[in-house]
Amino acid sequence: MPSGHLRPRNALVRLRGVPGVRAMSSYRRAWLVKDVIAGIVLTTLLVPQGMAYAELAGLPPITGLYTSILCLLGYAVFGPSRILVLGPDSSLGPMIAATVLPLAASDGDPGRAVALGSMLAILVAAVMILASAARLGFVADLLSKPTVIGYMNGLALTILVGQLPKLLGFDVETGSLVEECAGLVRKLSTGALVPAAAAVGIGGIAVILVLQRLLPKIPAVLVMVVLAIVATTVFGLGAHGVSLVGVLPRGLPPLTVPHVRLGDLAPLAGGALGIALVSLADTISNASAFAARTGQEVHGNREMTGIGAANLAAGLFQGFPVSTSGSRTAVAERAGAKSQLTGVVGAVLITVMLLLLPGLFRNLPQPALAAVVISASLSLADVPGTVRLWRQRHAEFFLCMTAFLGVALLGVLPGIAVAVALSVLNVFRRAWWPYETVLGRVPDLEGYHDVRSYPLAERLPGLVIYRFDAPLIFANAKTFRNAVLRLARTDPPPRWIVVAAEPITDVDTTASDVLEDLDKALNAEHVHLVFAEVKDPVRRKIERYGLTRTVDPRHFFPTLEAAVTSFRCRTGARWTSVPPHPSGDR
Repeated sequence: MPSGHLRPRNALVRLRGVPGVRAMSSYRRAWLVKDVIAGIVLTTLLVPQGMAYAELAGLPPITGLYTSILCLLGYAVFGPSRILVLGPDSSLGPMIAATVLPLAASDGDPGRAVALGSMLAILVAAVMILASAARLGFVADLLSKPTVIGYMNGLALTILVGQLPKLLGFDVETGSLVEECAGLVRKLSTGALVPAAAAVGIGGIAVILVLQRLLPKIPAVLVMVVLAIVATTVFGLGAHGVSLVGVLPRGLPPLTVPHVRLGDLAPLAGGALGIALVSLADTISNASAFAARTGQEVHGNREMTGIGAANLAAGLFQGFPVSTSGSRTAVAERAGAKSQLTGVVGAVLITVMLLLLPGLFRNLPQPALAAVVISASLSLADVPGTVRLWRQRHAEFFLCMTAFLGVALLGVLPGIAVAVALSVLNVFRRAWWPYETVLGRVPDLEGYHDVRSYPLAERLPGLVIYRFDAPLIFANAKTFRNAVLRLARTDPPPRWIVVAAEPITDVDTTASDVLEDLDKALNAEHVHLVFAEVKDPVRRKIERYGLTRTVDPRHFFPTLEAAVTSFRCRTGARWTSVPPHPSGDR
């Protein structure tokens, strides 16, 4: 009998652990009106953007609406953030297209493209949920800011070039960025431009940008879409060569497990990994920004579960991969959103539209959707950030430009691989060649300081204080050794080389062996290797490695001051402002 009572109670406890259930239990009645109003406002943005980003992904516009409905509901149940809005995203669209279109191109079947996009969403969900279970939320840090800026700049250019033909009323065969640019020029030179389509598209971009700049509280995309539909209806633009969206299929799709070929799974899995990484990085960034305003905490692993649930829901109902949207979340926040009920309201309203008003956007011009995508792509680019990198640090600027060229020349998916590889190599480079310097004493300034910053810093004859600003590991152990040997072979040679070890947070076994050989080589030249301010965990590792058999345990000092005092007591050396080892500074 007791166990029978425990089971429902345990089930209830587990149910309360679901973020959506927990949010409902703490929901305040005063939020209801604000959430409903915010949901209505949000829907005006979700519908045109959903259709536009579906076409950006190479899929029918209706799939963007299916995706919006299901991902909003999935995240409302499993997402930890109160107001974060998920949906089709401009940064994921080219990645989805790069993954799906090469596989679907041989058949030319839109149904196959939809099935591939849905399976891609399910694979992204699997990656996210497995990564959450393994607590791998930190992988978002694999993309450094300079490489993200470069990748997004390349993505913005790729989207812009890819959408220009649709904006101008014609088609260009997809391919590399260079091929698409050549095709665009070729079509324009042969007079393929449709003036009415160009007027709608360019005018649409102008309306969005002007309203976003001058009247940011007005839904610029909705205003542009309404104006485009009115212009199409009044002037009969469909008869002037302007492609229209047409009547959308009525109703909702059934629960469907997408059918794909076994050979498609490997390329889909590769695309899913890249999409999951970008989606996670974007989500953590947006969640952190909006959480700071609302006083919430960001939980990377829980966010992965929420994104995974949203992608799984979308994938099972003919949708495609989704991510968070900073612009849509900002709209919801400005409209007064207090909880995920805002997204639920949006999902319900889109559903009602599909059931009762499928012809609402029949006269929406395709160039207007291209205008939505292009205006979104412009927000991806960060030209001021790129200029700032050039002014502040040239090395990171070149990382940024390499990531940009990776996307522009190699493609979107290889570009994300280039961005990740550059970020990892940049970390490795800093560990391999860390900052290192000699320290000296500066009158009237406490402690010991970098002689590069203070060239007239006083030194003790026979003593060199050397600082190495990195963990001492296999990648940089030889760099450390070579630097110490250079210091030891200056003229006159020092008697002690004191390593200011406070920045050294680790010593691995390879570095320990190098230190042992280094100490023996220095002893042969009558130079002692001395350590000061070694952290306790590092000191324990050194003792465990047996390094103290070679390095005299008396040559470990708790502070630099203690090491300097000991040297002066033994030698009687006095501070001098003349640098005794100028060739040892690097």
